[in-house]
Amino acid sequence: MNKRLQNKIAESKLALPVTEVYAIVIWLLCGLVTNQWWLQFGCFILSSYLMAELNNINVLIRIYSRMVSCTFLVLSCAACFLFPLQQGAILQLCFVGFLSILFMGHDKESTGAAYYAFLVLGIGSMAFVQIVYFLPLFWLLMGTNLQMLSWRTFSASLLGLLTPYWLGACWLVWQEDFSPVVDHFSQLADFSSLVDIRLLTLNQLVFFAVLCLLTATGIIHYIRSHHGDKIRVRLLYGFFAWVAIFSLMLTVVLPRHYDALIRMAIVCTASLLAHFIALTSTKITNIAFFVVVGGLLLLTGYSLWTLL
Repeated sequence: MNKRLQNKIAESKLALPVTEVYAIVIWLLCGLVTNQWWLQFGCFILSSYLMAELNNINVLIRIYSRMVSCTFLVLSCAACFLFPLQQGAILQLCFVGFLSILFMGHDKESTGAAYYAFLVLGIGSMAFVQIVYFLPLFWLLMGTNLQMLSWRTFSASLLGLLTPYWLGACWLVWQEDFSPVVDHFSQLADFSSLVDIRLLTLNQLVFFAVLCLLTATGIIHYIRSHHGDKIRVRLLYGFFAWVAIFSLMLTVVLPRHYDALIRMAIVCTASLLAHFIALTSTKITNIAFFVVVGGLLLLTGYSLWTLL
């Protein structure tokens, strides 16, 4: 494979440090210090670290490259209008943690991985209960892509999912007030404002369109070029693809929850886009790389301008 500038950047040891500095600068410009967004920034840092570990442990890219982390950072900064939101930051951290633990499971006896992964997901559902809509898809992909679905792992996942609520119930019993539980789960039956894009700003709509395009690019590329990857890695990318598609579709149906759902899509799209950037080497993809980078930088600038 002829190495173009795109590939040299993707394989550079400086790519991640430079991107990290860039992300910190964007956070500072958005008002990290003045607005005291320390919780959100902490979740962002931890999510970035877990994305790096997700790549390292599962060898998502078959060459030396830190593009998974880099694309995650750049995509997140392009959506810097999400920075002030605590709920989405907590959800994204829990979602990346969920994937990191779940992907450690290798067979139908991986009850520990199933329990702890869904324990983290359960914590995330306390911030965003609509993540429950993803459960059938997660269980299906556990069976088809991770080859780890059995009655034991299914039961372990249910137990893990309910554990945070059992612990929380102890406090509610002490307070003798169960209304928070009712209010929390009643949100699952609230389907008001379905497909009402008037709820979204121009900035949100533009980023959504860009993310859909990048997701489609990543999926098409992977379908065409996955033959060089190990079978398990192919299945993991299939997991990313289906969750990204479902997240984006659900964003259209439930635009009220855009801020949380788009963060889940960012995590999955970052991995798909990283594979495209690191493992293509044609004149067209080299040009596409710089178009993507330039477009995301412009989008970041626009998002930053709307915040200031």
